[in-house]
Amino acid sequence: MQRLSLLVLASILSLNITAEIPDQDAPGWQDLFDGKSLEGWTPKITGHSYGENFADTFRVNKGLLQVRYDGYDKFDQQFGHLFYETPFSHYVLHVEYRFVGDQAIGGPGGWAVRNSGVMLHSQDPETMSLKQEFPDSIEAQFLGGLSDGKPRPTANLCTPGTHVTMAGKLFTPHCTPSKAPTLDGDQWVDFMVMVLGHGTVRHFVNGEEVLSYEKPILDGGQYHDDPEYKLASGYLALQSESHPIDFRQVRILNLAGCTNPAAKNFQPWAITQSPGACQY
Repeated sequence: MQRLSLLVLASILSLNITAEIPDQDAPGWQDLFDGKSLEGWTPKITGHSYGENFADTFRVNKGLLQVRYDGYDKFDQQFGHLFYETPFSHYVLHVEYRFVGDQAIGGPGGWAVRNSGVMLHSQDPETMSLKQEFPDSIEAQFLGGLSDGKPRPTANLCTPGTHVTMAGKLFTPHCTPSKAPTLDGDQWVDFMVMVLGHGTVRHFVNGEEVLSYEKPILDGGQYHDDPEYKLASGYLALQSESHPIDFRQVRILNLAGCTNPAAKNFQPWAITQSPGACQY
């Protein structure tokens, strides 16, 4: 596993996005997946009620969080998302994943093969409609190579119900490729994303930065900072998009917390103060 150098907090606070993301052994990391259960996670699958884990789509086996379709007659557009219980605003998310096996019968052709992802700044899953396929969110899209010699980078950006800013301009295409390499086969991939509220979002694959953008908004917004549409926080969700995938690590470094050194629970890695976070 590649190691990344320590976070340069002063650079982040001054909005210098050349700051690096933290070493994976740095203090403050929290496991969101305990390797034993789906505690803290709740599914929402298209056509099914929030909390119904249809056909045991999301499961834990041998320490892995798995997405499987052996209980489906056919996929039938039943896109799923496994939501973590807590929303976040400023954080670094670390995910290790691998694609395995064959796409579910009836899965969308072409684009959905070896396709999954993690949703960032998502809407509250309890506000999703029964037949809603994707939450309004920012998606860090995971793609696996098809072993055909054609480029198919991972850690791309997709924007269901949202837009972002790139190069100082509102950017509205639905999906945007990263500069990550094509990763064929069932290899494990190390992915990190740094999310700074309504500010910068940066994707990293195997220790290398591959994409950045900023100022996510809901797609009804016409300006970068429309208060009604601005996305500064939200839920995390792992995708079920018709191809089996394993997750062996899902953890977070919450950059929102107690920033006062005088507090008993001072968190030196935090870069923004959470209301009521400090204890004296």
